[in-house]
Amino acid sequence: MTKHLSICIIGFILISCSNEKEIPKNLHLPTFNQDKKIQNSQMDTINTEQFWSLIDKAVKSSSGDKELKEKFLVNELTKLSLEEIMDFEMAFRKSILEADDFKVMAAQKIIEGYVSDDSYLYFRCWLIGQGKQVYQETLKNSDYLAHVVQKGESTDFESLLYVATAAYSRKTGKDEDETFPRDTAIGLGLDYDFGAAATKGTDWSEDELPKLLPNLWAKMN
Repeated sequence: MTKHLSICIIGFILISCSNEKEIPKNLHLPTFNQDKKIQNSQMDTINTEQFWSLIDKAVKSSSGDKELKEKFLVNELTKLSLEEIMDFEMAFRKSILEADDFKVMAAQKIIEGYVSDDSYLYFRCWLIGQGKQVYQETLKNSDYLAHVVQKGESTDFESLLYVATAAYSRKTGKDEDETFPRDTAIGLGLDYDFGAAATKGTDWSEDELPKLLPNLWAKMN
């Protein structure tokens, strides 16, 4: 009797453990590999020609004033179709992701003296807001920024993150929801926060910065 009872107890425990480990069929788990494939595919097909044309026009019309750049872009985007506004957001996110490089981060560290997740994102927005040539040259060699940035200059352009949203809201007369450019882009894998790929290049330590970007270091120190 005791032996039979022990077997029953062991069987009950095994069944309970099995049930605890079972994953419900309707549970939505993260699909990171799938997201990366979507992101890579989307990145390859985005046309950035109109995006950079608008950015460069904003640079020329603003004399370096970030608020004027922002207003110019919102006004110009509002003249476009909803699809074109969506394309702008896609190209913008592609540019942010392409600029995610340890040498770009090193440039921010030298210029601003610190790096955080948010400040690094806003710095890349600032870099995009300098126009296509500055952006491309910096991605080739971040020391190029020694010819661009001035000591004490603000290199934070957070508001660039929201110009497509503002234009889309004006066109539709709606508040932002899941149909707007930002959520749509994230759904396609263009996420510069939690879904972003690893930062490109080689990490650095602070004592390496003077040799890593010598011209920028000399100008800022």
